[in-house]
Amino acid sequence: MAEEKKKRKANPALMRPVQPDEALSEIVGTEPLPRSQIMKKVWDYIKANNLQDSKNKRNINADDKLQRIFNGKKTVSMFEMTKHIFNHLSE
Repeated sequence: MAEEKKKRKANPALMRPVQPDEALSEIVGTEPLPRSQIMKKVWDYIKANNLQDSKNKRNINADDKLQRIFNGKKTVSMFEMTKHIFNHLSE
């Protein structure tokens, strides 16, 4: 008997729109969006402004807008970045 592969269901909590605060809305806009879309827009912003560190691709070099989100830090890792961004969201 061949078992059918079970498709992974998306977590509904991740699909629920959340509201970015004032600092984050400068990058992603003011409309509520799912977390995945917010992260995509932040990455689009990072790539468009060439903010990924050229030597260590895991680090993000913040411009003025991102420094407001990163609590004033000039450089954060990708993993640290996610934590900072989620602190700027409200349900």
